[in-house]
Amino acid sequence: MNNSVFVEIQFFMLIVCTFVIPIGIYSYMMWKRSISRKVVLMFGVLLIAVSGGNIFLLHLLRIMAKDTPSLLDDSIFASEMSVALYLIPAIFAGIGVNIISHILISHLAEAEKKFDREHKERR
Repeated sequence: MNNSVFVEIQFFMLIVCTFVIPIGIYSYMMWKRSISRKVVLMFGVLLIAVSGGNIFLLHLLRIMAKDTPSLLDDSIFASEMSVALYLIPAIFAGIGVNIISHILISHLAEAEKKFDREHKERR
């Protein structure tokens, strides 16, 4: 048993899921001048998946923190402060859902326009 969860691989995975992957996704989407709908949809789904992984890791770290003698672990992962840590994945999941709904709404708007054009020609 380690003295702290801050040296565990799960903690580093949490950092990657919390900061590295989302910042990479946002940077790529802002850097590209043109981006396909499929890629944007994939990024939205990836943000939701990363949020799920983030919640799983936070839960795992909370359990691990209770078994360590370090009080710093407990104060962050096994206390009321841990509720604040769950806001980050909730935000990313919300952004992912908004990205997906944007893609769906724009697709449906184009499909409606196409339907209207096709049915006006038949009249």
